[in-house]
Amino acid sequence: MNNNYKQLMRSRTNRMIAGLCAGIGNYFNMDPTIVRLLFVLAFFTGFGGIALVYLIMALIIPEEPVNQAQ
Repeated sequence: MNNNYKQLMRSRTNRMIAGLCAGIGNYFNMDPTIVRLLFVLAFFTGFGGIALVYLIMALIIPEEPVNQAQ
């Protein structure tokens, strides 16, 4: 079987808090800064639950292995 699929992982190298936004940016081939700005914008525009979503995602999404971080 061919298991060539992308896996969402938190970044070890490009992180501000938990590496979540950088991991999402890498997964969708986006600049992590844009993802960070979207999270902050969502937080301040009334989606206060985004902080809880971020926390849950930081706990659930695995961190990338050490050999992939470089």
